[in-house]
Amino acid sequence: MSRILITSALPYINGIKHLGNLVGSQLPADLYARYCRARGHEVLFLCATDEHGTPAELAAAKAAMPVDAYCAQMHRTQAKLAAGFRLSFDHFGRSSSPQNHRLTQYFAGRLAENGFISEVSEKMVYSPADGRFLPDRYIEGTCPNCGYDKARGDQCENCTKQLDPTDLLEPRSAISGSTDLEVRETKHLYLRQSELKDELDAWIDSKSDWPVLTTSIAKKWLHDGDGLQDRGITRDLNWGIAVRKGEEDWPGMEGKVFYVWFDAPIEYIACAAEWAEAQGKDEEDWWRWWRTDAGAGDVRYVQFMGKDNVPFHTLSFPSTLIGSRDPWKLVDYIKSFNYLNYDGGQFSTSQGRGIFQDQALDILPADYWRWWLLSNAPETSDSEFTWEKFQAGVNKDLADVLGNFVSRVTKFCRSKFGEEIPAGGEVTPEGAKLIADLDARLAAYNGHMEAIEVRKAAAELRAIWVAGNEFLQTAAPWTSFKTDPERAAADVRLALNLIRVYAVISAPFIPDASAKLLESMQTDVTDWPESMGPALEVLAPGHGFAVPDTLFAKITDEQREEWESSYAGTRG
Repeated sequence: MSRILITSALPYINGIKHLGNLVGSQLPADLYARYCRARGHEVLFLCATDEHGTPAELAAAKAAMPVDAYCAQMHRTQAKLAAGFRLSFDHFGRSSSPQNHRLTQYFAGRLAENGFISEVSEKMVYSPADGRFLPDRYIEGTCPNCGYDKARGDQCENCTKQLDPTDLLEPRSAISGSTDLEVRETKHLYLRQSELKDELDAWIDSKSDWPVLTTSIAKKWLHDGDGLQDRGITRDLNWGIAVRKGEEDWPGMEGKVFYVWFDAPIEYIACAAEWAEAQGKDEEDWWRWWRTDAGAGDVRYVQFMGKDNVPFHTLSFPSTLIGSRDPWKLVDYIKSFNYLNYDGGQFSTSQGRGIFQDQALDILPADYWRWWLLSNAPETSDSEFTWEKFQAGVNKDLADVLGNFVSRVTKFCRSKFGEEIPAGGEVTPEGAKLIADLDARLAAYNGHMEAIEVRKAAAELRAIWVAGNEFLQTAAPWTSFKTDPERAAADVRLALNLIRVYAVISAPFIPDASAKLLESMQTDVTDWPESMGPALEVLAPGHGFAVPDTLFAKITDEQREEWESSYAGTRG
């Protein structure tokens, strides 16, 4: 048994997240966490709301709420939606936690002691109309790289280029919309990432198994243009973590807070501290996950994120950890994703475009969405959600393949043998062929899950479901029952046991349906199959079962058309 630490990119607090956010980090992280637990590993799966920075202030102002109250409310909302999608976090924390305040200030102090913080006087945008400096996301304008006219002052969400507010063309205040902006001098702290470039480069080179997407983005920021640049880590904001060196004041930094992209990744560590405290555990219990001098050396740490987050997790956060010169655990594997687009355009929280998590759960249960999103995960390139593709995927995969198999087997058995596993007969040639085929496919499925190849794993799981249907067609127990009822009993017994196996190995993708199948098979045996032969004998003759209700209802054309019309692209 291994210990596996899993973190998902932190969702911003500024509203309910769309399905693109879900499939770009949290959902595949949950898939992997569920699989690892099922294989007997010790897992700590952490996530939290990202609550600082301008998105929080702007969203709170729009809602006419104090920012702390708004963040508390949205944390409850996001936690409820995460539960609705069956995300199995061990802890869902908050970057505004006392633990994160202490750790962020601690890291800043350590970096300063080691010479990796510099104080820089710089010119920043000031808005007379708003009476304040406008850091990063308080400024919008046209991206100088791609021409996108709603780029933010820290990053263009269209081309992912990192920006400074003064880079924007035709800039305007995100608060008032004023274009009457001035450039004034102020002082900020910078993380001297450039001083750690060689260490970062060597560390990234050592990760030969990382996805090409992850490595290529990291290398681009290390080597393109002028190479890795120092990064500002403070902002002129009211909401955030006060700038301090550990427990000491930082002269000249009064009234400033740490930049959200400095404190947010530190919340991964703070989240473990929150988890330990909530469980009544000691400091050593979370140190064993995060400090190599306390046992974290044998932990495998895996991060999940969208491609726009990769530079911060391959460069900035590692710079913080390495620069502290403390024995913190660095990530072993970063699974990054491209974008899921929505019906010809981009999902966008800020623009209210796409299907949002609360809307999705109002339309259909979580498993429908989990299956389609994971089986179409944007791993090697961007992928696109359309209602036609969603309808086809649900109907063909969930209803026609898995649901059809379960319905045919249980209803036939009930009509011919009653509601219990039938006795009689030995494994037929068709059954033996199925077992051999499933052994090979299970090995392939396990391999894809271990490698976090999400779409390939989904395709292999579907092939395992298809194999069951093909077995039924070939064995045809409804025909053999007429002349050789023992043969039919043997094939039906195998197929009923296969339902239990399907429940176990499908649980990482569709946990609710899997639980329903186990309930109908009246078993709590959830051991992951090592070999299909023994696994298909777990439910012995005489073991009872119940015919489940429809596992997955088909999506009708009328439903699809209604949803297309109702969710045409702009959230109300």
